[in-house]
Formats: sequence, C-alpha cells, structure tokens
Amino acid sequence: MKYFKLPDLGEGLPEAEILEWHVNVGDQVAEDQLLVSVETAKAVIEVPSPQSGVIAHLFGEEGDSIHTGEPLVEFLTDDDDDSGTVVGQLATAAETSGEDHFIIGASPSTRAHRQQQATTPAIRALAKRLNIDLSTVQGTGKSGNITTADLEQTARINTRFGAPERIKGVRKQMAVNMTLAKADIVPVSLFEDANITHWPNNTDITMRLIQGIAMACKEVPILNSWFDGQNITLRQHDHIDLGVAVDTEKGLFVPVLRNIGQRENADLRDGLDRLRADVAQRTIPPAELQGATITLSNFGTMAGRYATPIVVPPQVAIIGAGVIRQAPVVSGDKLAIGRILPISLTFDHRVATGGEAARFLATFIRALEDS
Repeated sequence: MKYFKLPDLGEGLPEAEILEWHVNVGDQVAEDQLLVSVETAKAVIEVPSPQSGVIAHLFGEEGDSIHTGEPLVEFLTDDDDDSGTVVGQLATAAETSGEDHFIIGASPSTRAHRQQQATTPAIRALAKRLNIDLSTVQGTGKSGNITTADLEQTARINTRFGAPERIKGVRKQMAVNMTLAKADIVPVSLFEDANITHWPNNTDITMRLIQGIAMACKEVPILNSWFDGQNITLRQHDHIDLGVAVDTEKGLFVPVLRNIGQRENADLRDGLDRLRADVAQRTIPPAELQGATITLSNFGTMAGRYATPIVVPPQVAIIGAGVIRQAPVVSGDKLAIGRILPISLTFDHRVATGGEAARFLATFIRALEDS
C-alpha cells in the first residue's frame, strides 16, 4: 500500500477540514484528478491526486480535521509490503513498539479523536442510537472516558435545548485564534477621537486610515512587531504588512495588504479591492491571509463607536475605527458642529509601554487631522 499524505498547503498552515470527497474507495483515478476539497483557516483548496491508481482507503470523513503530513488517501499497489508514502514515510509497527499512534479519521488533536479513544463499542453504539456526536460530550469517567450517564445527560439536554452544532471552517479557526489571543496577550486599549471635519465628502476613509497607520508605525515602530511570548523574543519589521479585517457570512477574514508604507494610494486601493473580491469569492490564496505585522478593523462601516479589538499573536497591535458622527468641536474660540472619527488601539503591554502606545495613537490621530 502507498499513502498520500495531506501536503503543505502554504504558509505553514497546520491543518485542514475535509469539505467533500470527490472519489470513493475502489475508484480508479488518474494523476492530477481531483481527490478532495479541504478548507484551511481561511480558504477552500482542491487537492489533486499525485498519481494514477486505485483508491484503497479514504482517511477521514467530511467535517473531520486532518493535519499536514497525515495520511489522506491509500492507494493499492502490487507490493503489499510497501510502506512508502507519496509524501513522507509512515512509521512501521516495529518503530512504534506495537502502539498505534496514528488514528484514522480526524486530527489527533481534536476532541473527536480523544473521545474516540475514550469510548467503548457499547458507548459508541448508544451514542449512535441517541443521535449524539461524541465530539460534543465531555467524559466524566476514569481517564476522561465517556459513560452511559454522560450520554443520558447529554440526551436530556439535547431534547430540551436541541443538539449543539459543531463549529467548522472559518468560524472554527476564528474561535481557535481568539482563544490563543486571550491566553497569550496582555491587552491594554486606548481611545481617542479624530476631528475630520475638513475631509471632503468623497474621501476614501480606508486609505486615510492606512496612511495614518503607516505614519504611526514609522514613528513608533515597536507596535509593528512580532513577539514570541514563549522565547521572549521580538522581531521588529522594516516593512508594514497590514491585515484588514473583512466580515463575511462565513466568518472573519483578514487579508494582508503588503508594504503599505511604500505604495501609492491608487495601488493600495486596487490591491485592497482585489483582496476583498477574492475573499468574497473564496478564491483568496492562503498566503494572502498570512504574515500581517499589524491589523486594522474598520468596524465603523457597520456600527459601533469604540471597541477593544483583539490582538492576534504574534502581532503586537490592532487599530479599530468606529462610526463617524457629528459632534460639537472647538476651532479657535468658536464652537461648531464637526465630524468625529472615533479610534481604538489595543496593544500587547508585554511589548509596548503605555507611553509608546500613546505616542503611536497621537501620531495616528495627527496624520488623520492634518491630511
């Protein structure tokens, strides 16, 4: 047998979720024929066959997660002793000392696999009869095993409130990223208003925000950094790759606009429009969703004045722009009605001091008000 492992899908993405198999066991497939559609953290990717052959086994079902480097498809071969793989090498029984460290189906890191290991055939049969997804059950038995009582309790809750739906795809990754951010970041938020009364009505607000971020990063570069909290190392960037949060029905996407400090506005606008179109069509390459050095969330296009945006490691800062509002403003010794753009800045206080964050915000506000 030969095994085709899930290949590297770009930018070190660790896993993908199986969306749809396009082949079945026993099918004769040709090289480059579409095998499966998978979803990474942000994109849908079609995985072709690396060879011609007959499918002997499919590892995983739709909805399962699988890590890069784990077997995806098994091909029949003439040599049953062939333990080679198309990508990498599977450990032999001798190498694993008789222990099965590889589990067919989903990623070993998922709860579904942990629960599969912590159940008996009788428990799995009862879960099937009660229509319970074992990945949604927390075992209370010895070593975390799922018990009959656990299933009965889950069945009662499901009957009363409905069965829970397992989060998949983009929303799953968003949940994972937010959990990591909460665990890893020491966040502090600052808030300020920018007086943009002088801006023409046809102003491209997003481009103005991008210009302001570029200026602030040059003035206070430590907020345009990556921080490794485990090794306590800091990587300061001489370029600014801006993540721009894009809200969709599928969840939050953050495409990256590269090198914003060295590009003309027209080029930046064209690039941003292309990224947003690719997000909407789910055709954006994974590489275009990786490597942001700082992030902008322009939530004010919908609602909200101030916020405490979440910094996603290894980044150090994120800027939020709220809804533009009319408000009294003082100009010289006169009071008038002007337009105010509320700004929020969250930064990782392990890296930046309050003074550095305040200077960054002041520079950003000045860039908006002076332009």
